Amino acid sequence: MISITEWQKIGVGTTGFGIFFILFGILLYFDSVLLAFGNLLFLIGLSFIIGLRKTFAFFFQRHKLKGTSFFLGGVVIVLLRWPLLGMFLETYGFFNLFKSFFPVAFGFLGNAFNIPFLSMLFRRFQGTSSMV
Repeated sequence: MISITEWQKIGVGTTGFGIFFILFGILLYFDSVLLAFGNLLFLIGLSFIIGLRKTFAFFFQRHKLKGTSFFLGGVVIVLLRWPLLGMFLETYGFFNLFKSFFPVAFGFLGNAFNIPFLSMLFRRFQGTSSMV
């Protein structure tokens, strides 16, 4: 069984609140204060969950620098009260950062849910990208 420390529990809660504030900020027509607060909580929670050193190692790998620059640049743009542009940059950076994870997630979803149409769709998405 995996042991979870108190810091990781706090990190899960902080990340959850960050996602909530981001979604709530989008729901309220890109409210810049809620989006900025959600971004900060999400990044702080992520560093609590996996640790500060592993967070920096993840974001600043050579092949992920483009995604990192767009994601963190989007966070800065949101903090400077340009929420729509900042969220577009963050979304592009997020997809660049996690593009190697999507085939794994689609493969899991295709196997977990035995719905014929969705399984076929998830398998198609799984096969479009490689895990290099």
